[in-house]
Amino acid sequence: MESSDRLNELRDGGRMHWLDRAQAWRAEPDDVTNALAADGYQECKREVARVPRAGATGGVWQGVDHRTGAVASTVWTREPNTGASIVFITINGNPLQGA
Repeated sequence: MESSDRLNELRDGGRMHWLDRAQAWRAEPDDVTNALAADGYQECKREVARVPRAGATGGVWQGVDHRTGAVASTVWTREPNTGASIVFITINGNPLQGA
């Protein structure tokens, strides 16, 4: 499966951690989308879910690498108690999973 050099840098730098129980990543959504954009994925969709007076609670982002035709997608949500983000990442429909 294709990967992202910048996502690997986030993981290696401790800014993105795999959560076995959630089968997702603990990371800031903007860090993930900025990393994908830096690797050549051009944003084609971004939606944010909000609760009145509570801010963003989740969202979705999609980007296309026009050089290769690859599509990257992220879906994220915030944990209600902690506000920490859980991010699901796919590249060409394949989930990006931790080791």
